Amino acid sequence: MSFYLYAATLLPMPKVLIIRFSSIGDIILTTPVIRAIKQQVKGVALHYCTKKSYAGFMQHNPYIDKLYYLEDNLNDLATQLRAEKYDYIIDLHNNLRTLRLKFMIGAYSWLGEKPEAYSFNKLNIEKWLYVNWKKADAMPPVHIVDRYMDAAKVLGIVTDNQGLDFFIPEKDKVILSVLPLTHQQSYVAYAIGGQHATKQMPLHKIIELCEKINTNIVLLGDKNDAIIGEKVFLHFENLRKNKPNCQTTIYNACGQYNLNQSASLLQQAHTVFTHDTGLMHIAAALKKNIYSIWGNTTPLLGMYPYQTNYKVIENNNLSCRPCSKIGFDKCPKGHFKCMNDLRFDELDAF
Repeated sequence: MSFYLYAATLLPMPKVLIIRFSSIGDIILTTPVIRAIKQQVKGVALHYCTKKSYAGFMQHNPYIDKLYYLEDNLNDLATQLRAEKYDYIIDLHNNLRTLRLKFMIGAYSWLGEKPEAYSFNKLNIEKWLYVNWKKADAMPPVHIVDRYMDAAKVLGIVTDNQGLDFFIPEKDKVILSVLPLTHQQSYVAYAIGGQHATKQMPLHKIIELCEKINTNIVLLGDKNDAIIGEKVFLHFENLRKNKPNCQTTIYNACGQYNLNQSASLLQQAHTVFTHDTGLMHIAAALKKNIYSIWGNTTPLLGMYPYQTNYKVIENNNLSCRPCSKIGFDKCPKGHFKCMNDLRFDELDAF
C-alpha cells in the first residue's frame, strides 16, 4: 500500500446530519440530497432527523445510516445529537425550531470544535411578494430540490439527475389480486387528499374529473378522505345504471392502506392524477406519468413533480391566485374559483 493510500485510511470520515422534520412531500423532496451525499462523499456517515411519525417510510432508505426522531422533547433530541459530534449539519427545514436545535447541538458555539451548519434558502421574501403582490417574476425558476442541493454543496456534491427516491418494503407491496376484479388488469390512481382544503377539489369537481377519465380508478388518501371517496363510489354505481356508456368504475382505497402500500398502488397505476400533496411527490419518485392539479397554490412556488413526466391542471385566469404559499381551510374570497372553475380540456386525448 502506498503512503498516500495508507494516510487516507487514517483520515477521519465525515459525519453529516440532515434535518427535515415534516411533512411527507417535503421529506421526499430531500431524497436527492441524501443520495448525493451518500454516493459522492467518500466514507460519509449520514444521519437524518425527522419526526417519529415519518419513520414508516424513511427507515427503508438505504442511503441513511442512522435516523433520529423528534418526539416530545427537543432537549432530549439535542442531547442525543450532540453526542454524535457531527462535522456538518444540513438544515433543510430552516425554521425557529431547527435553529434552536442547531444551537443546542453546538453549531454556533464559540468554544472548541463545532459542526458547520448550512441551511437552504426558503425564499420567504420572494414568496411574500408573489403571494401578496402577485409578482410572479419574484420567484426564481428553481425547484425546491435544487435549493436543497445548494445547501449541501459545501460537501462537494452535484445533482445526479436521478430524481426522487421512495423505497417500498417487500411486506407493503400490494398484490393486485386483492383489488376488485375490474381493477386487476389496469387502473388510474387519483390521490384525492391534500393537507389543506384549498388544495383539494370539491366533490362535484372530483366527480366531473372521474367521469372525464372514464376508466377504472383507484382513489387514494387517508381515513379523512374516505367519506368523499365513498360518495364518489356511490355516484358512479348509480350513474352506470342509467348511463351505459359510462366506464368509470371506482375503488375507494382511502384509509385502507398505509403510506407504503398506497405508494405500491401508485407504482402499479397506468397514470396518476393528484392534488398538490405528498402522494404527488411519491408518484414523481416512482417515475409515473402525472396530471398535477393545483388550487390556491401554484407550481411557481417550486414544488411541482420533480424529474418525471407531468401535466399541470390549474386556473390561470384569477387575480387572487396564489392566495397562500401553503393553503387554507376554506377559500378567503368565498368563491373557490381556483378549483370550481377548473377545466379538464387537456384530457380529451386521454
